Amino acid sequence: MASLTGQVALVTGAGQGVGQGIALALAAEGVEIAVVGRTAATLETTCELLRARGVRAEPFVCDIVQVDTIAAVVDQVAETMGRIDILVNNAYTGAYGPLLSLTDEAVQRSFSSGPLATLAFMRACHPHLSARGDGHIVNLVTSAMVRWDPTTYGAYAAAKQAVRSLTRTAAVEWARDGIRANNIAPHALSPGLKGWTERFPEEAAEFVATIPQGRIGDCEDDIGRAVVALVGSDLRYLTGATLPLDGGQAFFG
Repeated sequence: MASLTGQVALVTGAGQGVGQGIALALAAEGVEIAVVGRTAATLETTCELLRARGVRAEPFVCDIVQVDTIAAVVDQVAETMGRIDILVNNAYTGAYGPLLSLTDEAVQRSFSSGPLATLAFMRACHPHLSARGDGHIVNLVTSAMVRWDPTTYGAYAAAKQAVRSLTRTAAVEWARDGIRANNIAPHALSPGLKGWTERFPEEAAEFVATIPQGRIGDCEDDIGRAVVALVGSDLRYLTGATLPLDGGQAFFG
């Protein structure tokens, strides 16, 4: 795989969890990171971890629900970091629960932070990703899109299915611009999942039992390293795909 050293990745939701794991894995390959998220303190914590690995990392505060602010944030990243080669759309504010229980505000937030924010980042990053003819987009979706029983996951799955469609479209429309776009659908031991496991240990054990590999993925070693592979030259002919990173649990067909 050709070296990624010196490239710049914009990673949303990188203050913790999966976003942080992806940022750490990219940093291990010499990628400089624009750490984007809502909370300045967690962003700085991630930046310190990344700098300890010898790469440049800068924090950029952004609430992705405020979609009309995204273009300005991308401009700020490009000006500060000098370039953008990789975009990882990880941040998301979900809406969960039975359809009749969901408020309009929750559903709107789900779609604002999902497909609308994803599209805004992709469009704003397009000129930067295409500048060198080798740009990469990795969008996070979910296996909830293909659950046989989507009870309580309807709004979440719908928002992520829209992201999946946008990714596929970008892969086709922007291929001649030198941009590849793929999705990942991960299971990872994020802080949220850790909290859920601690609160509902029996339910969590049942969930893990449905994963053929018998474990939940590590944010850096399982999810982050897969992203490194996706944006590397060895997979240069792969675009428009959805990669399940869930130990074999989901069947995407």
